[in-house]
Amino acid sequence: MIQSYDLYLPTHLIFGKGRVTELARLIKGYGSKVLLTYGGGSVKRIGLYDTVRKILHQEGCTVFELSGIAPNPKIESVREGVRIVKENGIDFIVAIGGGSVLDCSKAIACGAGYYGDPWDLVIHRDRIGKKLPVFDVITMAATGSEYDGAGVITNDETKEKLSVGGCFPVASILDPTYTMTVPAKQTAAGVSDIISHTFEQYFVAEGSMLSDGICESMLKTVMHFGPIALREPDNFEARGEIFAASSFGCCGLLALGRTKSAWPCHGIEHELSAWYDITHGVGLAIITPHWMRYCLEHNHAAVAPKFAQYGVNVLGLNPADGVDVNAEKAIEQTADFFRSLGITQTLRDFGIDDTHFGEMADHVLTAWFGDYSKSFAPIDRAGIIEILTSSL
Repeated sequence: MIQSYDLYLPTHLIFGKGRVTELARLIKGYGSKVLLTYGGGSVKRIGLYDTVRKILHQEGCTVFELSGIAPNPKIESVREGVRIVKENGIDFIVAIGGGSVLDCSKAIACGAGYYGDPWDLVIHRDRIGKKLPVFDVITMAATGSEYDGAGVITNDETKEKLSVGGCFPVASILDPTYTMTVPAKQTAAGVSDIISHTFEQYFVAEGSMLSDGICESMLKTVMHFGPIALREPDNFEARGEIFAASSFGCCGLLALGRTKSAWPCHGIEHELSAWYDITHGVGLAIITPHWMRYCLEHNHAAVAPKFAQYGVNVLGLNPADGVDVNAEKAIEQTADFFRSLGITQTLRDFGIDDTHFGEMADHVLTAWFGDYSKSFAPIDRAGIIEILTSSL
């Protein structure tokens, strides 16, 4: 049965080919000093860097830059960005690149008005005050950061990967043509991330016909077009469908009227990438089928019908085979799908062993999203270690 909900989305989402030119009208009235943030050379190779610089200069902006923002963005980049902002009186930020660049930019925006170390704001969200406006042109379909308020930041010194919150972009521009040069491995990881965002909100105790349908449509869309994008990188329809789906993964739409999720796979994976810097979507693709098996084993009566529903409605399994058979098949076919994207299903392939699993489990339970005892299948410390160990 549908439950009460509260959804507020302040970001202006702009989708379509060639719409980067609309950045000019979007930034009017926000000031003249801008921090342009990006990662490596990809935004320059595809011409986006020059296009955005030209727009900013035509609008009379003075442009400062922060480059070199890495995947799983580091707190050091945030600190450097905050320094630039404070020393130069920056009025707003324009992020160009993937979700990591945008996450870092959100943290910078939060730190601009804070007197202390920006990492404090990751630990203590209640200290976040006035934030700089953030605009973005996203070049990768994955995180959905363009339409949510969170920004995940890694602290290599403390082995923590946590998020700031409440920093929605003012506007996000999505042109699928900018995703066509994304390497196959990153495309696959992005597809995995979108699927996991959906699973985290779909596999909960209570939902509704409306939100079930939205989640299942998301999954069918991405599972259909993901392989096409890998085979045909320049396929605009495939890139566009995946890109559109990615924006709605974390904005709250999929969770409308549903039991609040603890996002267990994300909590576990963020520990993996904090310790080992594994690509987020890859870690999720490895962890997720093992989490599903754990749920089926430890809470069979409650979770088997939902896994079977997913198998029938998304994967096309035969309902006549029954709940138990289809629940098992759904898990196997999910793992097979990730393999078909070229993503390995073992952590050992990334040099990961069980050395830090205990520490990781402790941190998951204290630092991430919600009450794991009330997740789809209750998970305790031993359960997290079991899921990680089965993923080796």
